[in-house]
Amino acid sequence: MPLEHCFPPVVRPDTRLLVLGSLPGAMSLAAGRYYANPRNQFWRLMESVIDRPLADADYDQRLALLLDAGVGLWDTVAAAQRPGSLDADIRLHAASDLQALVATVPRLRAMAFNGGTSARVGRRQIGDTKLALVDLPSSSPAYTLPFDEKRARWLALRRYL
Repeated sequence: MPLEHCFPPVVRPDTRLLVLGSLPGAMSLAAGRYYANPRNQFWRLMESVIDRPLADADYDQRLALLLDAGVGLWDTVAAAQRPGSLDADIRLHAASDLQALVATVPRLRAMAFNGGTSARVGRRQIGDTKLALVDLPSSSPAYTLPFDEKRARWLALRRYL
């Protein structure tokens, strides 16, 4: 089974909040873009957080709107073997170098982990930090918490923007 790799980070020096997934799913990898599965609620959740229209924007506009709001994206897993898209199936992972990325983002205030796997892998990599670390319910359709409950937890990210 070949290794799957995460995408490059989407950040600027003025990024204040970094939202970290685990590893892009099969649809995202095939499309070459973050959160490409239309059932994934990431874009709708972030639309609520930054109060800008993401869900109906094209992909490049989505990224630009996030960056303009001070939000960056990346993944905690740099490479892994995984049949399908479930985080539970990630094997032989290599973690992303979060500390190196953080060193390039001087205005960063917080890192938010999109789901349990992202939090477990990411917290081990970042170690002691003065940044706020926020665990979020996964935006994945496999995580069946109702949208309104996810949204209420994700709205806590506004304080870092």
